[in-house]
Amino acid sequence: MEEVREIRRLRSIAEILEWDQETYMPKKGVRVRSELLALAAGIAHERLVCDKMRGFVEGASADAGDFVAETNIRETRRTFERAANVPTDLVKELARMSSIAKDDWVAARKESDFSMFEPSLLKLVELKKQMAEHIGYRAEPYDALLDEFEPGATGRQIEGLFAELRDRIVTLLNRVKASAKQPDLTILNRSYPVPAQKLVSRRMAEALHYDFDAGRCDVTVHPFCCTLGGPEDVRITTRYVEKCLTPSLFGTLHEVGHALYEQGLPSEHTFTPCGEAISLGIHESQSRLWENFVGRSKPFWSFHWSSVKDAFPEALGEVSVDEFYAAINAATPSMIRVEADELTYNLHIILRFEIERGLFDGSLHAKDLPAIWNERMQKMLGITPKNDVEGCLQDIHWSMGGFGYFPTYALGNLYAAQFFAQAGEDLPDLADQIARNDNQPVLDWLRRNIHRHGQRYRAGELVEQVTGKPLSIDPLMNYLTKKLTPIYDL
Repeated sequence: MEEVREIRRLRSIAEILEWDQETYMPKKGVRVRSELLALAAGIAHERLVCDKMRGFVEGASADAGDFVAETNIRETRRTFERAANVPTDLVKELARMSSIAKDDWVAARKESDFSMFEPSLLKLVELKKQMAEHIGYRAEPYDALLDEFEPGATGRQIEGLFAELRDRIVTLLNRVKASAKQPDLTILNRSYPVPAQKLVSRRMAEALHYDFDAGRCDVTVHPFCCTLGGPEDVRITTRYVEKCLTPSLFGTLHEVGHALYEQGLPSEHTFTPCGEAISLGIHESQSRLWENFVGRSKPFWSFHWSSVKDAFPEALGEVSVDEFYAAINAATPSMIRVEADELTYNLHIILRFEIERGLFDGSLHAKDLPAIWNERMQKMLGITPKNDVEGCLQDIHWSMGGFGYFPTYALGNLYAAQFFAQAGEDLPDLADQIARNDNQPVLDWLRRNIHRHGQRYRAGELVEQVTGKPLSIDPLMNYLTKKLTPIYDL
């Protein structure tokens, strides 16, 4: 385990370099930074797949009932087996290319020109295809990539789950569109001075018990959360749009949700599987739970409304809490995934899942991506992006080589709904607690039921362990229907 900790410490050093690249690094530093990241990735990979580690993995065993040892051995063996057949040169080239691609993505966004990013995307897809072949997969190369983020999941399984989810979302969305009662969305697109947004975001993070002594909040193009030293160093970023309140407000709540998970992992197991998150789907369940199930709820705003209204008197002076609540919970198709409402958000994910899968099975080609993106946005959401920034250049994930990542967002929504429904059963006065700005009980519930386990369970096992039922789309759809019915008089 000391060898495992050393490898994870090396990766933490790389994460510090990546965090700096996204926040404070000078623009001209990208070339050298890509070399540093490639070196760190190569060293960590060589340490993982060396003969000494192979001997440890093959000879390790745990006493019956010692779940810490069992978990650490199982997950280390899984990580080793995924990496053992991948050449170090490929790992280094992926790290180098990802660093360059992120810079190309930023430049392409500035010009709203996908062609500036296309060569890097093509290279990353090719490198990831090579990695999938080295790792091995069940039915298709995409499975090897998906398994990195959501262990055990396959493209075929996700496809079936998403098909049912899409049909039920579209049915509810059509009812919403047909309603004569529509929230006033102009409330959210007024002048919201950035200094006041920063103060409000800070207060919201503190209300959810984000520990600023063990973290910080900075500004980036694409918000994220990263862990640089276990629960004692968890950092988030956000972004501010002067003409719109929601990106910083709910973006911050979202990243705080991720950070609370990381800050709640057992510190005694830092740099080992028992001190790490189960999957990105479970990680996303924590961010979506705080952002939406708590942060967009009526109890939450019954407490916070007056202070937010005071922070933006010109924009919100004549607005009632009910009008604001309806606006932040409106179900309206929009271009940008990170700003999408709870109902249509999953359609954005399904779109990306289909495109990713197509890039890897050869049915789609990178050069056609802008046209395919726009066509499917129109078909699925009824809207068409005006440019590449609104369309296929809006997310950073592909520039990082994060293929297989997107499905975890929709899975996270499903997990969050099922967890929050169970929390409501276990904490009968949960709504009243949130209305008093007492968010500690639900945080404690999450710490007991999810955070403390590290990687002891697979995602599906954890859902059944916590709720007594397998994963279902029913809790999410029941929650959305219940919320949207009074807003739209359904």
